[in-house]
Amino acid sequence: MLAGLENDARAGRPTHTIIGQHDELQNERYNATYGDYLGRKPPGYYYRKPADITGRFPGFLEVDLGPGYEQSSWGVGEPRPYSAAWPSCRPYWGYTNDAVDLAAGVWEGMGSASAPRRDCSDGATVTLPGNGGGPAGIAGMSFHEPYPGSPVKGYTHTLCRNSPAAHDPKWFARVVTPGTAEQHDLLVDLSFLADHLAYLAARDVPVLLRPYHEMNARDCAGGFWWAGQRPELYRKLWQTMYDYLVGTRGLHNLIFVWAPSPWEGKHATDPWAYYPGSEYVDVVGVDDYSDTPERPFRGEPWTQIWYRGLARYDKPRMMAESFHVPLSAAQPATLTAAPWVIWSVWGSGLTKHNSPSDVQRTYYASAILTGGTSTQGGRFDWGSLHKSSLDR
Repeated sequence: MLAGLENDARAGRPTHTIIGQHDELQNERYNATYGDYLGRKPPGYYYRKPADITGRFPGFLEVDLGPGYEQSSWGVGEPRPYSAAWPSCRPYWGYTNDAVDLAAGVWEGMGSASAPRRDCSDGATVTLPGNGGGPAGIAGMSFHEPYPGSPVKGYTHTLCRNSPAAHDPKWFARVVTPGTAEQHDLLVDLSFLADHLAYLAARDVPVLLRPYHEMNARDCAGGFWWAGQRPELYRKLWQTMYDYLVGTRGLHNLIFVWAPSPWEGKHATDPWAYYPGSEYVDVVGVDDYSDTPERPFRGEPWTQIWYRGLARYDKPRMMAESFHVPLSAAQPATLTAAPWVIWSVWGSGLTKHNSPSDVQRTYYASAILTGGTSTQGGRFDWGSLHKSSLDR
């Protein structure tokens, strides 16, 4: 489907963009200051929010398995098949169950709501938002992995300035060298990711996996622990991850997304040397926070410079992160110049950076594919993807 949308765009044929939404489940459940009102949010709040505004769900949902919530070591919520290897029922880890359940619920569908469950990690009763009861879209996952060996799993430990890379120039090379203690720590992290992805693979849920993003920061101070490193070492990191997930773990449900920061020169450099290779990547994207609808970069049509730059890879192109919806009063023709196959809005940015009228403008546009079933105004039969996969 994604390749078909891309091919239509390249051939100048009428095409569509799937509207997406990132959901920060750890912040919804545990951070009372997060989002558009004070207080903890029900998990899936920002997946549901577009439907509250427009009556339509996003056609793509990305959840985040990492970074954890400033807790020691990896953990999980209630016991599941992947729990044997990890401490279970620990506070602040129930959101990982929400993440895999919500991803499955987007692909499979949930009725008026998911069946309530009591999460033994904090005693909360969890109910995920319903989306029509049938196949309702496609799912993705990012992984803000704290640096390998980090004693605390949380966002602050994903940052390069807080990692060994900040003071040991040889540390990153050891992470990608087989047999080192640092690579052992990396594989522990990847096994946590793989166990949760395997839970989805067992249900035949395809996942657009977007790891090690924004790698082209100018230096260690400007990004994640994998950013600003020597390109050949970054490529080894990606290939190690790929070989472990696909080769060692045998996961069959992954669509790999490579997404640099916009290469505007001040904060990030050209990303081309970081590209892992065509055999390791299925979709290319960009996390665009460098320009806004009101002030497009270099005065070009908004996001077109990144869209044009990624054309060299002959892959479907995705706006992987943006605070803004693509179609607004300031930029009503964004997708004419840059018809991304997916456009994903980051978390609470949906309501913080967009007016309700601009969200409606996007979700009601004829070029946009929304989610949910036909009763939610969806413009695509998401169940047809299930049938075609069985036919193959």
